[in-house]
Amino acid sequence: MFDQGARAVGATVIPAGTGASELQADIILKLGVTACVGSTAFFFTLIERLEAMGHALPQGWKLRHAFLGGELGDWAGKRRQLEQRYQVKTWSCYGTADFGLIGYEQRGEAGYRIHDDRYVQICDAATGDPVPPGESGEIVVTTLACGWPMIRFGTGDVSVALEHLPDGGVGRIAPLQGRVGAAVKVREIFIYPAHAERLVREVEGIARAAFAVTRVGNRDEITGLIVLSPGTRAAQVEDKLRQAFSSITRLRLDHIKYVGVDEIGDQLVIDQRN
Repeated sequence: MFDQGARAVGATVIPAGTGASELQADIILKLGVTACVGSTAFFFTLIERLEAMGHALPQGWKLRHAFLGGELGDWAGKRRQLEQRYQVKTWSCYGTADFGLIGYEQRGEAGYRIHDDRYVQICDAATGDPVPPGESGEIVVTTLACGWPMIRFGTGDVSVALEHLPDGGVGRIAPLQGRVGAAVKVREIFIYPAHAERLVREVEGIARAAFAVTRVGNRDEITGLIVLSPGTRAAQVEDKLRQAFSSITRLRLDHIKYVGVDEIGDQLVIDQRN
């Protein structure tokens, strides 16, 4: 979506990713990059890398806009810190892989203004009924887009309506408050309990697995909680475990902790971030 939009207004687009921060920082300096689209955590990593390279102040940068993925917690505070310290304007939107854009920010307004082509309700996750004004609930979206209609699709995201429409829909929503269900979003990617179950099936020598998510500084970290099968040593499975985790989730496992079988309960993805 951003690639096509940037090209449509004549901008040059440089494809990147969430790795090789030193190379990307070098690109920002040498090519005069003016805007960055990515996760909040990785943008902080790029800024820290620029400072480590001796560019502590933004005078030598042309970077002036950052469109960032949302985070739980004091995300607004992080954005204010970026804007005040580095003279960078930050922007965001609310969207999903299923719908694309659902809501967008407007200067002077809190939360996200709902796109005209989306009909949004805030609903009870269990019943599907709209909740009373002021209560939080699951974001449910309807669109009649030609070729991809979706009726009352529960996104799994939790928010509260900031503005109601006469037709019963929602005109504006607050920043996300969390998720419905067991999935946990890490570095812009969801981890599901099924990922832990699949890891056990694919790596011989693992009896049970779970994932704990923490935040160190501005970065999310994932620890694999692993129960080994009888007679299996950690050295026998660690390389395969890391490879399988990356293949299944498209993320990197930061730490591995070998635990007893009684240390893993029913919850297989544990969000320990404050």
